[in-house]
Parts: sequence; C-alpha cells; structure tokens
Amino acid sequence: MGSILLNSSLQWVLFSTTILGIAAGTIGCLAYWKKQSLLSDSLAHAALPGVVIAYLMLGEKNLIIMIIGAGISALLGAYFIHFIQSSTRIKEDTAMGMILSVFFGFGIMLLTIVNRTAGGNQSGLDSFIFGQAAAMVQSDVVTMFCLTSVVILIVFIGFKEWKLYLFDPNFAKGLGLSLKWMNGIYMTIFVTTIVVGIQAVGVILIAALIIIPSVSARYWTHSFKTMILLSAIMGGISGALGTFISALGSSWPTGPFIVLFAAALFIISLLFGKEHGLLIQYIQRKRHKRLVGFHANNIRLKTKEVE
Repeated sequence: MGSILLNSSLQWVLFSTTILGIAAGTIGCLAYWKKQSLLSDSLAHAALPGVVIAYLMLGEKNLIIMIIGAGISALLGAYFIHFIQSSTRIKEDTAMGMILSVFFGFGIMLLTIVNRTAGGNQSGLDSFIFGQAAAMVQSDVVTMFCLTSVVILIVFIGFKEWKLYLFDPNFAKGLGLSLKWMNGIYMTIFVTTIVVGIQAVGVILIAALIIIPSVSARYWTHSFKTMILLSAIMGGISGALGTFISALGSSWPTGPFIVLFAAALFIISLLFGKEHGLLIQYIQRKRHKRLVGFHANNIRLKTKEVE
C-alpha cells in the first residue's frame, strides 16, 4: 500500500480526482438550490456521443478535444430539454428522461461501431462509461486540474452573486445583475464539471458525485456558505478514497468506488447530521417528550396542591 502511494502517476491522479470531487460538490450545491440536480444525469449521458464523435474525427484519444465534443453534445442536450419543456406540454423530468435515453443510446451505438473497427478495442473509450482514472496520462490530469480549478474559482469569487441569483433573483435583477448572464455562466460551469469528470467517474456515475455530497452537506447546516464548503470537502474525500481503492486492483473502475464512498458519507450524514440527522431527530423527540411529561407532572402536582 505504501509503494502505491509513492507512485508518482497515482499521486497525480489522486490529486486530479480530489479536485474533481471538490468541484462537483461545489457545483452540486448550486444545482441543489436551483432544483436541477437530476439535470446532471441527463447531461452526463448526453455527453457520450460527443466523446465518441470527437474520437472518430481525430482517430486518437485527445482529452481536450473529447471534452470539447462532450461539452457541445451536453449543451445540445440541455437545449433540447429546454426546447421540449417550453414548446410542448411535456414536463421537465419527462424531457430529461427522453434526452438522456436518446443521446445515451446514440452514444452506445457509436461506441459499439468504434470498438468493432481495427484497434477500436484499444481506444480506451469504454472507460468513459464507468470511469477509469488510472487510464489518464499526465496531460489529462493537468487539463482536468485546470478546468476544475476554474469552476471552483468562479463559484467562490462570485459567492454573493450566486447567493442572490439562487435565492432572490428578482432582487438580483433590481441590483443590475443579469440573470441571462448568470444562467449562461451557471450552465457553462455545470457542463464543464460533468464533461471533465466523465473519464474519471464515467457518464453513468458523474451525476452521483454532483448530487450526493450536496445532499449530505444539507444534513449538517442551514448556512449556504457552510453547505458549499462541506459539500466540497465530502466530494474531495470521496474522489480521493475512491481513486485510491480502485488503484489497488487490476483495471478496477474508479467511478463505482468514488460513489460508494460518497454514499457512505451520505449515510453518516443521514444518521448523525446535526440539523436533520435521523438519530439527532430521534434524540430531540425523546427529549421533547420528557420535557412535556415533566411539565405535565408539575401541572398535576400543582393542581392537587390547590385542591
């Protein structure tokens, strides 16, 4: 285990997945309060065709080009979801389900075609399904680090603006904050986080890394700022531990392990979270019952004394 930690390649990958988890936890809080957590799942699946098409155009794996292809494909999926919702009577969740299925099915079809071509099985595109951080080279890690760092900086530098945008958009508009620009920035960093993370976590599970840490953090605090910090920490811990465990085996997929650690943190939060944890609520109910019983006994004793 110690020799694994001394591996320079693993150290780079651990660093990249940790900052990916931090970025996913951060952007997940914005999506949570915007009530668009499930949109991440749809856009992640919608990104797959872009990845494969980018590979077909180049004939080789180039993470930057693949990220651009995935981003275009994901944004196209977001546009179709909005178009279907605004132009028909179909609700948003139904539109997301339709786009998710169609784009993902198209991506799987393209992936099957690529894998049947000469050298296709060696392309490594299958890692985009469940994630395989160990397959990343140093240039991939640097690309992921740079893009996720930009996402984190945008959220934290504009914290006041994000707070206004999410909780009081009318007041924000009155102060001169452009909601159109905020929507554009939000969707850009949202899609960037998704497409950057699909090689490490996979298109199927990147949504979990965005959703679970923010939900877990909600069990510990009512403060938006504290929630973002806690969600970022939980996402980072999940990314680091999941990557480390997956590195212990041969060709173990990274995404499932990252999600399992995120789920473990969620269970802990669900049980012990100081604001909404089930155990804390149980203790508070028991305490409340004892107080009610104590006051009721006092009232009865005083009644008897009066009689």
